[in-house]
Amino acid sequence: MTSHLLSWITFTPLLGAFLLLCIPKRAHNSIRWIALATTAITAALVGLAFSLFRASEAGFQLVERAVWIPQFGVQYLLGMDGISFPMVVLTALISLMACLGSLTHIRVKGGREKEYYFLFLLLETGMMGTFLALDLFLFYIFWEVVLVPMYFLIGIWGGPRKEYAAIKFFLYTLAGSLFMLIGIVAVYFASSPHTFDMTLLTTMKYGLLFQKVVFLAFFLGFAIKVPVFPFHTWLPDAHVEAPTPISVILAGVLLKMGTYGFLRFSYPLFPDAARWFQPAMGVLAVVGIIYGGFIALAQTDFKKMVAYSSVSHMGFVLLGLAAMNADGFRGALLQMFNHGTITGGLFLLVGVLYDRAHTRDLNDFGGLGAKMPVYAGILTFFSLASLGLPGLSGFISEFLSLLGAYQYSKLITALSAIGILLAAAYLLYMIQRVLLGKLNPKWAALPDMNALELSTLVPLMVFIVAIGLYPKIILEYMIPTLDGLLGTIRGGI
Repeated sequence: MTSHLLSWITFTPLLGAFLLLCIPKRAHNSIRWIALATTAITAALVGLAFSLFRASEAGFQLVERAVWIPQFGVQYLLGMDGISFPMVVLTALISLMACLGSLTHIRVKGGREKEYYFLFLLLETGMMGTFLALDLFLFYIFWEVVLVPMYFLIGIWGGPRKEYAAIKFFLYTLAGSLFMLIGIVAVYFASSPHTFDMTLLTTMKYGLLFQKVVFLAFFLGFAIKVPVFPFHTWLPDAHVEAPTPISVILAGVLLKMGTYGFLRFSYPLFPDAARWFQPAMGVLAVVGIIYGGFIALAQTDFKKMVAYSSVSHMGFVLLGLAAMNADGFRGALLQMFNHGTITGGLFLLVGVLYDRAHTRDLNDFGGLGAKMPVYAGILTFFSLASLGLPGLSGFISEFLSLLGAYQYSKLITALSAIGILLAAAYLLYMIQRVLLGKLNPKWAALPDMNALELSTLVPLMVFIVAIGLYPKIILEYMIPTLDGLLGTIRGGI
């Protein structure tokens, strides 16, 4: 199995999805447990890959290669390195926690569970393939596969404005994908020999004008997915209307596909253009950090506040990328992982409260800290991790991003630090409105968290504490590959 381990990781969810088609629609328990078992098996396969992955090597490992469409040089090519490996681990973790969360949230909504879990597992296959594909043609297919199930998961199981949010998400992402497709075709015809193979494309040199044009084409595709200001407007709608487990995947994994694209494709293929675009990337990072923070501070909808906080926190990933140095890249990739675990947990906590109160209006709450002490403690934990408390994982990644940015621009670093103050403001203000003060009488009968809900959050808390106290456990897998990427960029300039 190990010789085809990445294929098993990618397509095990798809096998589970097809197995669900053979299950009677009314066998709700069987459908739920097959979906959960499938995500658990996928996570176990990722654990096996973890045991085989050699942290000291910078190149691709566990590579699988087969000719697919020889007339156009298209290959079935999968591989894993220090950039994709953390994202694969994150995808397996978040998918498992979201599937666990679905046992509660989707059962409450009721109905069409077979279709839901089929699309859920198809989505996981698309995400895994996106992070493992090393052929640009194959990467684009997986990238687009993600779009379809997400559209239906929001549009069918979402909130009151679900159709609007789903269509907006689809159109924004599809528009960006078309620009990226143009860039992929341009790279194919500019390469000699014509190829989509990333292992070969990174060794080729392109003229500065070509790099600038194609870099911008890729940028539009990736920036909309992050999302970078001003392409962010689809995000709050999608988050607010999506069911809780899908919001967790959207924040925890899908946003990272954009920044992953920068590291995997834009920077190694177009190093000169990346340096040319560096000031703009820095400005966009600062705008996203500050703008997202202020907008989050103004929200009264709990879920929308967490959604806008993602715009701010993903700005720190862009900040690290803009720095284009060792500390910045390490901070960016680590922030991608940490944001997935922290914000995914916050969305789960929003869902826990909404399932009980059927409202997300922060001004309707108050005093829940005494009524729901377990919920209060866990919400405080994730909020402190999100605002960057030392000892928790959010601090390490934001500190490294700022450290890298300081080596590039002190002004950009100073402005970006405002985002940390804003995060403290909107998160502590949220805690005050939800947990402190006088208990609203209509919430007097709210129960505290149950064991199933805790099972979705405790594993995330373990990662947050472990990385916060000893970041080497994940950084050692990233550093060799990121240092090699920096060498590629500097060698191309």
